[in-house]
Amino acid sequence: MKAGIFNHVQIKVKDLRNSRRFYDPIMNALGNNVVLEIKNVVVGYGTSVHDMFEIRQATEEAPLSQSVHLAFNATDIKMVDIFYSVAIENGAKCNGKPGLRSEYEEGYYAAFIIDPDGHNVEAVYSPN
Repeated sequence: MKAGIFNHVQIKVKDLRNSRRFYDPIMNALGNNVVLEIKNVVVGYGTSVHDMFEIRQATEEAPLSQSVHLAFNATDIKMVDIFYSVAIENGAKCNGKPGLRSEYEEGYYAAFIIDPDGHNVEAVYSPN
């Protein structure tokens, strides 16, 4: 079996509890469940601990992540739309409403939001 490019990706957040309230419904809308949790330290979402996105409480030893762009795959256009709606309902700022982005590639449909820590988070569906 060929491994994907990532095992996991982690960002450090200001307030893990607040970020978890934000990311739980968004990750659920994208079909990702909690697959790792170390109480008050880190939460991982994905399909397994070898295919996940983590949010970790920032500390002096693990400083807050800055200016991160995250793009999550969606299985269809409807999932992108749901991601965007759920994110906005949970306090995200719009950084690009759902729509085609032909400048990236033919059929590229995406939505962009800003999370509580200022990260640019995208959901994308691409038929290619």
